[in-house]
Amino acid sequence: MRIGFIRHGQTNWNAEDRLQGSSDIPLNELGRQQAREAVAALGASTWDVVVSSPLSRARQTAEIIASGLGIELGQSYDELIERDYGQAEGMRVEDSEKLWPNKTGGGIETLESVVARGRSAIERIAKDFPGGNVAVVCHGTIIRYTLSALAGRRFDSIHNGSISLIDNENDSGTWKVQSVNGEEVSSTFTE
Repeated sequence: MRIGFIRHGQTNWNAEDRLQGSSDIPLNELGRQQAREAVAALGASTWDVVVSSPLSRARQTAEIIASGLGIELGQSYDELIERDYGQAEGMRVEDSEKLWPNKTGGGIETLESVVARGRSAIERIAKDFPGGNVAVVCHGTIIRYTLSALAGRRFDSIHNGSISLIDNENDSGTWKVQSVNGEEVSSTFTE
């Protein structure tokens, strides 16, 4: 099985360096273009279905990708919603850091919770599409920290419209991070 994580395209809040987390902010024009560019990058492989977070920026990106690839737009998974930034939602990153350094406090969801949701989503997707190749559109923080946990190393930020791949050869229970932001990496994680 292979999962391709795609970070949704840009929103106005991304462009303004605002924390949008679980706020439902739509794509801007650049974000729609990034989704179309992801179609071209994904088109080099075969995909069975596109699923996503239910937030509109992810769902819109998933719709563009599914349409562009000519494949099914599947369900959304609540586990894939971006980190809840609590009172910091909508704030510029630098302003939130003054109030809640390292994004702790202020009702901000812990990274442990984000990673637990990311792992749960992988398990559900693997169960729903056994042996399939699934494109998963969601959010930068959940992708970054879930893949970091799987690989046992820290990855830098995930770019809008970028593709990161994991696979589970022969459904062995071991997920291998193949690439992050389209760049090849090597590491494994066993459930």
